[in-house]
Amino acid sequence: MSAIRENWRLVLLVVLVVLSSVALFVPGAPAGSTGEQVAESDATTNLQYGIELSGGTRIRAPPVGITAEEVSVSAEDETALAASLADSLAIDAIDIRVANETNTVEVFTKDVSRDELRSALEAEGYDPGSVRDGVTDETATELVERVEEKLSESALSGGSVQKITLGGRQVISITAPDRDREELVSILEDRGVVRIFAVSQNESGAYEPTQVLNQDEFARVGSATTNQDGEPGVQVTIAEASAESFSQEMVELGFGDGSTCTAAAEEHDSIESIEGDCMVTTLNGNPVFVGGVEPGLGEDFRSGDFAKSPTFTMTTSSMEEARNLELSLKAGRLPAPLDFENSDSLSLSPALADRFKSNSLIVGIMAVLAVSMVVYGRYRRPEVAAPMVVTALSEVYLLLGFVAFVQYPLNLSHIAGFIAVIGTGVDDLVIIADEILQQGNVATGRVFQSRFRKAFWVIGAAAATTIVAMSPLTVLSLGDLSGFAIITIVGVLIGVFITRPAYGDILRHLVVSED
Repeated sequence: MSAIRENWRLVLLVVLVVLSSVALFVPGAPAGSTGEQVAESDATTNLQYGIELSGGTRIRAPPVGITAEEVSVSAEDETALAASLADSLAIDAIDIRVANETNTVEVFTKDVSRDELRSALEAEGYDPGSVRDGVTDETATELVERVEEKLSESALSGGSVQKITLGGRQVISITAPDRDREELVSILEDRGVVRIFAVSQNESGAYEPTQVLNQDEFARVGSATTNQDGEPGVQVTIAEASAESFSQEMVELGFGDGSTCTAAAEEHDSIESIEGDCMVTTLNGNPVFVGGVEPGLGEDFRSGDFAKSPTFTMTTSSMEEARNLELSLKAGRLPAPLDFENSDSLSLSPALADRFKSNSLIVGIMAVLAVSMVVYGRYRRPEVAAPMVVTALSEVYLLLGFVAFVQYPLNLSHIAGFIAVIGTGVDDLVIIADEILQQGNVATGRVFQSRFRKAFWVIGAAAATTIVAMSPLTVLSLGDLSGFAIITIVGVLIGVFITRPAYGDILRHLVVSED
């Protein structure tokens, strides 16, 4: 027991190496997840790889929008101001957002310039402090959440989304493994706006659409399927709070006795062209369902029975439209469109990613060999150099175990962090060895501890400097630099608290002449 207490740092290193082996090689061992997993595991380990080492696509696209700041609007006037601005700017109401909490007004379309937004606000009696390109942090955060939901609801499992800052501009970074750019863009280029209209005759006898529901008013959305007649569609349930008002509005619009509708969705590219008493579902402004109301359903509207069980099926003209409708209803609409015209993308084939993976392994081996030769050349003492190299390798192994446990996907920037950890680790071990060996024989354990503490203060100060320098990179959303900083910081912490003290235990047994 005394030997264990005396060498507890070395014992701790051995235990952690064993745990790292479990995290790396035992199936199902990793229990953590960063939420950034973007690829399948390696066939032989639990390591995860990003698109640079597994293949896939990454797109960085800015949100479309301009923001007026310092607009002092009360909470009671938010809705009225949004409606007035939408009318004066001739844009859809969903393309404008007025926020009393942040004193901002956002417009999500390329059809409005900064000067036009400023003029419209001034015409309403407001004096914005500034009007800039881009959206607010709140909108960008909501956009990330919505894109994540779209990816999770679609076939793009394993995708990751984050907001980063590039060139002073907020950008949404979307990564999808084993997918090409066209497939990813096809899912995200549409905002997923679903609306339900009732088309009926107004007082002048013309057919006029009235929006009666939107996608936020559904409590449950089913899966795309076909009904008994072979028609594709999606079954939905209206939220209890909206069901009664929906029934009343349908009665007021003349659907209380049902209706017949001879129009078809595939015959119309806009809701304005539809003539007839029809229910219309639009997806991104395009009709995907046009149909009448059965007399029995109209009776339910009048009696109020519909509000007790507000479930119906939105049929579409094709299964593809039904799946797109389901995706948009479940994921929700994007608060702002993404500007794919001004985006940058990276697409790597699996073959090229495998080559990067092999090259990374070769570079890592070369780094270890180079360090080993330099260390041996300096000391010419295998009993000093060999434990130094083994300790440095154990540090890398512990770091691999950590990334396998948290399921952190490795990219090329992380490999650079591993190589940096090897260099800084051996550098610190050289400081320890020099401080202890260059001042003559170490006669007692007390002398060794005195010299080791002196060296450790230098190592600790260097580690603190590295962590402070790297910390901003982990929180500033700088893309690949964040991964490099995280790996470097974790490697430094492992070295300071585990591997450097363990090397001290090894060196003490090698150099102390009497204990």
